[in-house]
Amino acid sequence: MNQTKTALRSRRVITPSGEIAATVIVDNGKITAIEAYDFDVDEGIDLGDKVLMPGLVDTHVHINEPGRTDWEGFDTATHAACAGGITTLVDMPLNCSPVTTTAAALEIKLNEVADGKKLWVDCGFWGGITKDNLDDLEELIDAGILGAKSFTCHSGLDEFPNVEEADLKHAMRIMAKAQLPYLVHAEMDGDPEALITNEYNTFLASRPKSLENNAIEMVIRVMQQIKAEGLEPIAHIVHLSSADALPLIRQAQQQGIRLTAETCPHYLTLFSETIPDGKTVFKCCPPIREDSNRQLLWQAISDGTISKVVSDHSPCTPQLKHIDDGDLSAAWGGISALQFGLPLIWSEGEARGFSLVDIAQLMSTQPAIFASMSHLKGSIEVGKQADFCVFDPDAEYTVSTDMIKHKHKISPYVGKTVKGRIEQTWLRGACIYQHDEYLGSASGQHLLKGQF
Repeated sequence: MNQTKTALRSRRVITPSGEIAATVIVDNGKITAIEAYDFDVDEGIDLGDKVLMPGLVDTHVHINEPGRTDWEGFDTATHAACAGGITTLVDMPLNCSPVTTTAAALEIKLNEVADGKKLWVDCGFWGGITKDNLDDLEELIDAGILGAKSFTCHSGLDEFPNVEEADLKHAMRIMAKAQLPYLVHAEMDGDPEALITNEYNTFLASRPKSLENNAIEMVIRVMQQIKAEGLEPIAHIVHLSSADALPLIRQAQQQGIRLTAETCPHYLTLFSETIPDGKTVFKCCPPIREDSNRQLLWQAISDGTISKVVSDHSPCTPQLKHIDDGDLSAAWGGISALQFGLPLIWSEGEARGFSLVDIAQLMSTQPAIFASMSHLKGSIEVGKQADFCVFDPDAEYTVSTDMIKHKHKISPYVGKTVKGRIEQTWLRGACIYQHDEYLGSASGQHLLKGQF
């Protein structure tokens, strides 16, 4: 990457202390000073009223490589991230093959990006915890994962089996000793005999809120038991959908339990009352619920119970998504929308009184803290890497298929009008994306715990 000294000037720079007019000085890929707006520089880029905000950090992305690159891959996923103002991803341990449940499997994944040609943005890795790999977990931790994830229900892949409560406790103890976050897809298995037709409400009824609530209760119970042993477990509820679970999470947080939660743009911008029947692009697990539920999720963001908004980009082929026949029962459950998170959340958030400072906290600062990379990522501060998103918050447009950069050009947001356009993306002091064009060559790095 070409790293030279430069300055970016904007009347709207998003910093941890607020939005300011400033000139940000960058040298050798890092922010070396934040000066007054009219600071005299020999060379610089004047962004005017365009917003300079930290590059987004998305800690929930299914890249699917190796093994399922017909679904997605590092090249297409990181191109999409780049177009969405995302400068750092953390890859999930499935739906790749082999799943990332051993140090050997992680090494196979790292070999896929070793040539430096596939990563357009930086990428870290979560490991996986199943009932079958508990003996391999410590070696996987030592290999550099940033944390690890389990399912409390069937994951959709037989090679990534769910954990039971005893497994959860065993794994939680190991993760607590390592002081790494334990991510949990917190749903119990539903009724296997539930009738799911092409009507969306039948799918929604098959995965009621109680399945999430009961799983989250179990996570909290195990955390309390591990804490009673004198350890400090760190757990995280991924893609929270059920607003009924919010009091449980809030109470645990108030009791000093180190439990955090994230939600996703699809739970915050879509709701079941408007989902057409037979439209499988809207199917995900847990499901998109009612508008009243959505409103409560936004309230939980306002009060801090939910601290992060991430994509849960979970793509597959159009055939596996059953686009043509609309079979909700058979369709793969996952939302494809990696590059559209910022305009989606800004469109909805601004109307609710959220500022761009708030949005940066949700989509950059807090995810960076969660993934143990806040010393380098997640905010515009002296000493941090010069990862930026240049954003026009007033531009309005309709999402179209030809805009999509991820592998398969399907998304529930096609046809939706949003506000906010990513104009540039900068990675470590170099502009890598500008006005829908990619600049230079792939320059992302893989991020292993203890090595960055």
